[in-house]
Amino acid sequence: MSDAIEPFTLSVPQAELDALKGSLARTRWPEQETVTDWSQGAPREKVRTLCEYWRDRYDWRRCEAALNGLGQYRTTIDRLGIHFLHIRSPEPDALPLLMTHGWPGSVIEFMKVIGPLSDPAGHGGDRRDAFHLILPSLPGYGFSDKPSEPGWGVGRIARAWLTLMERLGYDRFVVQGGDWGAIVAKAMAQLQPPQCLAMHLNLPMVIPTDEERQDPTPAEQAILDHMQYFVDQDTGYLKQQGTRPQTLGYALADSPAGQAAWIYEKLHGWSDHQGDVEDLLGMDAILDNIMLYWLPNAGASSARLYWESIGDAFSPSPLEMPMGISIFPREAYRASRRWGERIFRNLIYWNEVERGGHYAAFEQPQIFTEEIRACFRGLR
Repeated sequence: MSDAIEPFTLSVPQAELDALKGSLARTRWPEQETVTDWSQGAPREKVRTLCEYWRDRYDWRRCEAALNGLGQYRTTIDRLGIHFLHIRSPEPDALPLLMTHGWPGSVIEFMKVIGPLSDPAGHGGDRRDAFHLILPSLPGYGFSDKPSEPGWGVGRIARAWLTLMERLGYDRFVVQGGDWGAIVAKAMAQLQPPQCLAMHLNLPMVIPTDEERQDPTPAEQAILDHMQYFVDQDTGYLKQQGTRPQTLGYALADSPAGQAAWIYEKLHGWSDHQGDVEDLLGMDAILDNIMLYWLPNAGASSARLYWESIGDAFSPSPLEMPMGISIFPREAYRASRRWGERIFRNLIYWNEVERGGHYAAFEQPQIFTEEIRACFRGLR
């Protein structure tokens, strides 16, 4: 099996884009919800507005050109084709940084931080904070291949990412992740690779013990209350994707409106915004991210990672890897430092920022960039 790294250029056939517009025009809409909020899911008129914009005004070629301009590649690891962005910093002594997205995200989440992280001097920062960036697409996501057999859980992905970094010639690097990216990072930490200097997570995935729940501080009680609301009201997607991803996949593969609504609801629900997530992220960026599910028909394959690995998400095993944590206030599973220190035995950084939610880099690129720089500054 070849270890070659091949440049990858996106060029979606126009006929495929025309077919998407036709499918959007033929959408059969359900009746309107019987409430005036999001409590029954994404409101019909909000989804209709998004899909009309997608059909009539959205320009995929803009996103395609942006991705092609960054440097896209593919390589085969463990018999699976892996897509990734590789952005070399203009600073030759930059620190290599591997960042992994989650669901329902993609490499689109990182678009606004690529420049400031890789070329800080060109964005008003200190050249000594520069990173070489490696941004892979998870197996079954984006333009990575879809696994055709079971077994591609977070442990296997962690080993694949170590192979990727070795193949790129990086013998020392740092790692960042949120959502599935954080879970993959923790799986990498369990392997204790000597070439990995440290990690940063914006989703620590720490569940307090019964003892810790008995005497919470007021701040910890607020975390527990938010966590309970999330479990009670917002985890239907997790149960479906973790048990029957294939059944869900038929609807997501057939209906662009269905795929859009499935993602749009979670972008709205997990972001820190003032009422409309499109005001925070922009309609184009939301659809760029949705297109990385629609074009490769990744609804079922991306959901399947929950079937493979949801049991690994909250592993209580302590980690000795040097670890930095940034807590964003609208994240569902936040943690107090007291809880975090039980799992992360070598904390090198901990900070609780003033705004932001689940999609830290996507929502608050400036805050995210400063958190990454601060976390890893002492390792250079």
